[in-house]
Amino acid sequence: MTTYYTKDHEWIAVAGETGTVGITDYAQSQLGDITYVDLPAAGTTIGKGDAPCVVDSVKAASDVYAPVSGTVTESNAALADAPELVNSAPETDGWLFRLTLSDPAELAGLMDKAAYDAFVAGL
Repeated sequence: MTTYYTKDHEWIAVAGETGTVGITDYAQSQLGDITYVDLPAAGTTIGKGDAPCVVDSVKAASDVYAPVSGTVTESNAALADAPELVNSAPETDGWLFRLTLSDPAELAGLMDKAAYDAFVAGL
């Protein structure tokens, strides 16, 4: 599995043609305590840069942008009862949704962990 990052602080872990999407630890730390997550339904077709998900926190409601295009196959049902998983485990159990990639070539425009860490360090 390979993980990629966006400048909007989303991550996507890719295994074959399936990607699991979430927000980074940096993003959750900027948002504060997550109170609700509006997740996309399975079967939803999304384009790269679309905002299929909204994360509500004590500070603000923030769109989550799709790092690549695809069709949603699953949302993280655990977040309905425990949205705080996005805070406590943003890059593991706090994932948001999974999708089947429609254009794997879009991954080429994303950052690897080292590039993302350097990007965040410059903020």
